[in-house]
Amino acid sequence: MPTLPRLLDHPDDGGDDLSPAECASVLVRLEAVTDQWAREGGDPLLQQHIEDARRLASVLRLCIERGVPLVFL
Repeated sequence: MPTLPRLLDHPDDGGDDLSPAECASVLVRLEAVTDQWAREGGDPLLQQHIEDARRLASVLRLCIERGVPLVFL
């Protein structure tokens, strides 16, 4: 399954967890997108999206390191 749609199509609460392996796949793509956004410039809204994406990346890394799923409550 494509990586970001698995995350983006997920309900905000409930639904299936993302396994550590799925988190790793999403993380790779999320970091690539975030890096592209960072190269595009300094629009304040874009900067907020970058910051939010980097926070999510930190959570994904934590799930991968601890071998736990990302749970949507």
